[in-house]
Amino acid sequence: MTLCRVVRPCYQILKREKSISSLSDYRDRSFYKYFIDIQTRWRDNDIYGHVNNVVYGEWIDTIVNKYLIERCSLEPLQSPSIGFVVSSYCQYFSPTSYPSIISAGLLIKKIGKSSVDYQVGIFEDNQALKAAAVGGFTHVFVDRATRRPRPIDGQFRVQLASILNEIEPK
Repeated sequence: MTLCRVVRPCYQILKREKSISSLSDYRDRSFYKYFIDIQTRWRDNDIYGHVNNVVYGEWIDTIVNKYLIERCSLEPLQSPSIGFVVSSYCQYFSPTSYPSIISAGLLIKKIGKSSVDYQVGIFEDNQALKAAAVGGFTHVFVDRATRRPRPIDGQFRVQLASILNEIEPK
């Protein structure tokens, strides 16, 4: 009984910790369904000689938005729905640095009624089979005018589902 009073309030935190630590399971390139290459820039490096953590967030945002625009026909300035980021994360496994080409891979972990969980693997050079970092975020799609959640439907949902990863890592 006492254990329940201690564990229950921390359950969501413990559950989240498990999901974050399992990101290392998603380091394999084979899990990702859509890729783009990104050239690192001199200014991406920090004083320690590797890409600064803020740049990883830019890469993650870039691949998600490129996919939404190219494959889901999202028009950021005109579409009736817009995506709000409600949570984000990134776990780093090995450093990347300029000059190199980053291959970012995208998969969808979950599609809800109005939300999407994206995951991105950051691979240094095209030969890398293990991600240097794994990150992502959750979008909640809302009506542009009212800012209230708006269901994802039609071709938009179909295109998102085309990169849904339903395979759990071993």
